[in-house]
Amino acid sequence: MVPGASPSIIVRSRRDGRKFHSRSGMAMGINQIAAIAGSFIGLILGGVLSIFNWRIIFLVSVPFGIIGTVWAYRMLREAAQIRAHQRVDWYGNVTFALGLTALLVGITYGIEPYGGSPMGWGNPLVIGAIALGIGLLGLFIWVELHVADPMFRLDLFKIRMFAAGNGAGFLASLARGGLQFMLIIWLQGIWLPLHGYSFAVTPLWAGIYMTPLLVGFILMGPLSGWLSDRYGARLFSTLGMAIQAVGFIALTFLPADFNYIWFALLLFLLGLGSGLFAAPNTTAIMNSVPAETRGVSSGMRATFQNAAALVSIGVFFSIVTAGLAAALPATLYSGLTKYGVPAKTASAIAQLPPTAALFGAFLGYNPVGVLLPKSVLAQLSAADRATLLGKSFFPHLISAPFTVGLNAVFYVSALMCLVAAVASLLRGKRYINEQDQVAASAVDAAHPGTDPTSVPDASVARERLRRAGPGGADGASEPANGASETTNGRAPARPRGRTTGADARRERPSGNWIRMGGGARRPTGKGPGTPGSSRATGARGRPGAAPRRP
Repeated sequence: MVPGASPSIIVRSRRDGRKFHSRSGMAMGINQIAAIAGSFIGLILGGVLSIFNWRIIFLVSVPFGIIGTVWAYRMLREAAQIRAHQRVDWYGNVTFALGLTALLVGITYGIEPYGGSPMGWGNPLVIGAIALGIGLLGLFIWVELHVADPMFRLDLFKIRMFAAGNGAGFLASLARGGLQFMLIIWLQGIWLPLHGYSFAVTPLWAGIYMTPLLVGFILMGPLSGWLSDRYGARLFSTLGMAIQAVGFIALTFLPADFNYIWFALLLFLLGLGSGLFAAPNTTAIMNSVPAETRGVSSGMRATFQNAAALVSIGVFFSIVTAGLAAALPATLYSGLTKYGVPAKTASAIAQLPPTAALFGAFLGYNPVGVLLPKSVLAQLSAADRATLLGKSFFPHLISAPFTVGLNAVFYVSALMCLVAAVASLLRGKRYINEQDQVAASAVDAAHPGTDPTSVPDASVARERLRRAGPGGADGASEPANGASETTNGRAPARPRGRTTGADARRERPSGNWIRMGGGARRPTGKGPGTPGSSRATGARGRPGAAPRRP
């Protein structure tokens, strides 16, 4: 709930609307840094606590949850305008929840053995769950197109910036969602044991060795937001995805027992690319939608990214498990026979399910000691028995098969990043929703020279005019009857008093005329009186001229 609500809260919590769009990218960057930093700090803290008792890992979240709840209740204020007679989209909620759950259940059981197969993609339960999930998600789309108050506003995808931003965000989350988990398995299950770390401390050191990824994101997050405020989101979000694609490809050149310096540099590069993409993309999405839909837009954005991350873990595990299933039997057989295990016994142990081998390494568990019969162990020499039961034998044995599957994951992630880069490139130039442009015209009348993209909605424009009072630019004051405000995309309300036929004309942008205080009017489309100009045009089209009375 928090990731979905926070961007909308940030948008609505600004005190100076005229400056929000000029700082929105930096605000989003700081917000996302807080979220990412919290997750990595939790990763390291969890490693520290696991040394004492693994149950504390769950209990430590309780006081933070209580403090956050109390702080949010006391500090946050409701800024949204709630429409009357809204209804909860129960059909949409149920179909989406059941569809996504069924899809994830099918993917999860697909990586488990079934019958004589090392994976379960032929399991009728898996096939049925995936088919049911896809069917329910299709039904969800139909429901959202036919209910009065949909959970997902699918009509927002008609906005090019919104559709491209969410598509790129979905692919980016799909590419890196399972990355952290895969890298943790690589460190905790293979690299750290090979370098002499005991299982008791591998969770802690895995988090510590992952910090370059966090550092890269922290350095680039607010900087990319600051740059996108000035030059737009397209360049930086596209470049961020391209950098991540290069980082994923470069990871395939590392061996299982890598030199940490190169690993850290590539993690730092991935963090830079992620930070360069995240804040500009989120800002572009939030700026492209009408003010009254920012809450649902932020929720949709978070849903796409969270769902992609969950699917990514299942897909990545399936790819790594497939690589293990193809290469592990031969590797395990040759490794066991090398140290004196009889061929018949080694052939039976070589059929170990790949998921068992993967999680055994991750948990610091050597299954060879359990799988080898005691009679066989008794026949082995002391040196061979010590090697087979040692903490580095099994991680070293599965490192090559694991690398095969892991490299396949990196290639898939790189491909997704490249597609996301193309989507970001095609999003178009900087775009602010039409309602924001209308509001910018109202503020510009009272504050000449204001950037027309620096006002988020009409309510802020009216507030700025109210504060300016009489004597603002061109003598403008707050329009009577809410003249400068737009509601749900309707044309601005007509001010009280008599108007000529010329004064009453209104067109949609371009050429949209807005009544201002003092009888002046301004166009919001292209032309001599576009928003951003400080000249108000009177009824006869002359700058500063008073409106003609009948």
